[in-house]
Amino acid sequence: MSHPTPAEHGHAAAAQEHDAVESVVHLMPLVLPLAGGVLMLLLASIAVFLA
Repeated sequence: MSHPTPAEHGHAAAAQEHDAVESVVHLMPLVLPLAGGVLMLLLASIAVFLA
């Protein structure tokens, strides 16, 4: 009763969902500093242009 069996036994392994977040998490140490650098460059160029 605590472990219900799936209706289709052949597709039990294929029923696992692919999590998009887990496929991107390992790239965060590279993406976040690069995005921060680009953002700082854009903000600095805007500040110089408006000054």
